[in-house]
Amino acid sequence: MTASPDLDAVLGEPTGFDPGVFRSVFRRHAAGVAVVTAAGARPVGFTATSLTSVAVEPPLLSFGISVSSSSWPTVAEAEHVGVHVLGEHQEELAGTFARSGADRFAAPTSWRVGPHGVPLLDGVSAWLVCRVAARVPAGDHRIVVAEAVAGDPAGPGRPLLYHQGRFTALRH
Repeated sequence: MTASPDLDAVLGEPTGFDPGVFRSVFRRHAAGVAVVTAAGARPVGFTATSLTSVAVEPPLLSFGISVSSSSWPTVAEAEHVGVHVLGEHQEELAGTFARSGADRFAAPTSWRVGPHGVPLLDGVSAWLVCRVAARVPAGDHRIVVAEAVAGDPAGPGRPLLYHQGRFTALRH
């Protein structure tokens, strides 16, 4: 059995691998679309396709966020975040939260203050409020690991997906 390399020793080391090839491969990977929100002086939020279920006991999830994101300073300090699974009817909302410089919480975005003061978006397919457990450096991003403390899986709609650089819906 060989030992795993130390994570800190391998992250951030240049590999010479073409970033264009990396992006092209992941454009072929269909991903669910979520919006992550956090409370601060002003609420912040961003569209994420990196949402992952990590464990059921305890209920942990993870997502990635760029350290250059306008939301990062607030997420870096937040004790709790909101994670919203978007439905196929919410392509416009996904675009709003993905667009740099957009006033993401202005009309037509409908939201309310939820548990632990987290901004909760209305009309989403499902949502969780999570306590941030860790922020792990990963290149120019941070992987945030968070534990679910509240949620609702009963919203409307089939899932919104991101594939080939655009939002799309499931086809039967």
